[in-house]
Amino acid sequence: MGNLYSSCCCSPKKPNKKSSLSSKRFSSSTAQPGLGGASNRWSRIRSSRRERSEDELIQEQAIAAALLFQHHQQNGTLPLSFDRSASLRYPAIGSKKQQQQNLPRSSSSRARSVGDALIQPHQLLNQECWRRGIIYDSRVSDPDQELKVEDLETNHIVLVHGGGFGAWCWYKTITLLEEGGFKVDAVDLTGSGVHSFDTNRITSLGQYVKPLTDLLEKLGDGKKVILLGHDFGGACISYAMELFPSKVAKAVFVAAAMLNSGQSTLDMFSQQANSNDLMRQAQIFLYANGNDQPPTAIDLSKSLLRDLLFGLSPAKDVALASVSMRPIPFAPVLEKLSLSKEKYGSVRRFYIETSDDECIPLSLQQSMINSNTPEQVFRLKGSDHSPFFSKPQALHKLLVEISKIPRKKSND
Repeated sequence: MGNLYSSCCCSPKKPNKKSSLSSKRFSSSTAQPGLGGASNRWSRIRSSRRERSEDELIQEQAIAAALLFQHHQQNGTLPLSFDRSASLRYPAIGSKKQQQQNLPRSSSSRARSVGDALIQPHQLLNQECWRRGIIYDSRVSDPDQELKVEDLETNHIVLVHGGGFGAWCWYKTITLLEEGGFKVDAVDLTGSGVHSFDTNRITSLGQYVKPLTDLLEKLGDGKKVILLGHDFGGACISYAMELFPSKVAKAVFVAAAMLNSGQSTLDMFSQQANSNDLMRQAQIFLYANGNDQPPTAIDLSKSLLRDLLFGLSPAKDVALASVSMRPIPFAPVLEKLSLSKEKYGSVRRFYIETSDDECIPLSLQQSMINSNTPEQVFRLKGSDHSPFFSKPQALHKLLVEISKIPRKKSND
């Protein structure tokens, strides 16, 4: 608790030595004979008592605040409003071109930890709110109007990995979301993660996405989820949105393929084929049916994984990925999506950009956004292609923020 308030309390300012001496000389020369020494001693005593009184008051205030915080923490009555992540939003008005330029964006950076020197008491209270799964709207100060995770349209989030990854890559995100009261499912798509199917035998996107569509099919009546897709997982959740639009409340694309109808993931990557030498160098095509047949899968060079996917990620996560990643099935990457406005188009979409991405550069992400405009766009600053490793806290905060965004009311 001492560290908590050390940044809020200022120590008394020390008197200037020169002015102090000058004051003493003036007092000595003007004081009545025989009383000068006593007067100076009494002034020093009063000054000392005043400083002790101020110190004691500060200590009492700090102790009282600490006790109040502990009381609210134990009784679950934390009274402050939730402090949302810093963001900038611009209303989309005017022409379609202007709407795309004015698309709402949000910037997120690393949140200060409890041990950061400049952290304020209200920030600690808000972190405790997160731990308890309580979300406060920044526009509401009345604690009786708190928004709990259970009150959201859905608190069920389904995480869909990218090409070559598996459910294992979400371990940090799963932990943070579950601690906040969300229900989380992370799927292993066919031939990925611990799924035992041979990647080279996958012949369609539907076959590759089957673990996801099976999960959605088994959802109870009226149940909805938030789908989150990373990388190639963006094409996978788009496929699922077309099949089960009524079961998807929101779709979140994280550095992901967000395609138009009639477009394939290969089409998307071909847009940057001439500018991404690193991607070409990292690709290793596999020919399980013979070298005279089309490729069956794409593997990625272990020596280039860090540069391509994990440039800003911790070394331990890069090590995990190097022993866990599997080849990417080639047929699903070639398959063109068939997406309709009535189904896919009815699902609310959000995009999270990764600013320092070497695999799907920011320019390519923005190109997809401009041609297939989502409801809102957010940006993770200082993130490589794998924000679940490089920016897990910031990613988590954006996911919770997106889960809270209400549907806009119709003007009718």
